Amino acid sequence: MATGHTDPRRRERTLAAALDLIAEEGVAGVSHRKIAARAGVPLGSMTYHFTGIDELLLEAFTGYADHVVAVFERHLAGCATQEEAREAVTDLVHTLSEGPRRDLILVQELYTLAARREPYRALCVRWMRRGRALLETHFPTDTARQLDALIEGLTLHRALDDAPPDRPLTREAVRRITAA
Repeated sequence: MATGHTDPRRRERTLAAALDLIAEEGVAGVSHRKIAARAGVPLGSMTYHFTGIDELLLEAFTGYADHVVAVFERHLAGCATQEEAREAVTDLVHTLSEGPRRDLILVQELYTLAARREPYRALCVRWMRRGRALLETHFPTDTARQLDALIEGLTLHRALDDAPPDRPLTREAVRRITAA
């Protein structure tokens, strides 16, 4: 195996491996040994790059939250009108809910950690604020907060329901929340 000096992507691979394992086994099933094996890095390098499993998990989940915010940005960036923004929110709900099952699991694992442990709660609060700030470029603050909750809820319902709500229902829910 390469040393850390010649393997600049070791940390990145380790974080990606952690997220993959969380999606497969849950946070409770993750260990330094399993992550190192999945990432193809020496077990000893885990303590070189991270002070402990919490630092590793928090950094991995932070990267995941950044990824979701980037999805929000891509959907909302080009909207010139409120109607375009409404359609972008509708698309966002469907993109998130129709994405990989891995993403649904990662979000739920993060929320479970956030319910129990402050650093993860703080991460979720920062993540929600970033998403709402993007929504606030198109909608009033209170409306953005309601849309954020709708996005979370409909994404979960669409991902788990045997007969998920369709695009017209999502579009109507967005319209009702954003009606002036």
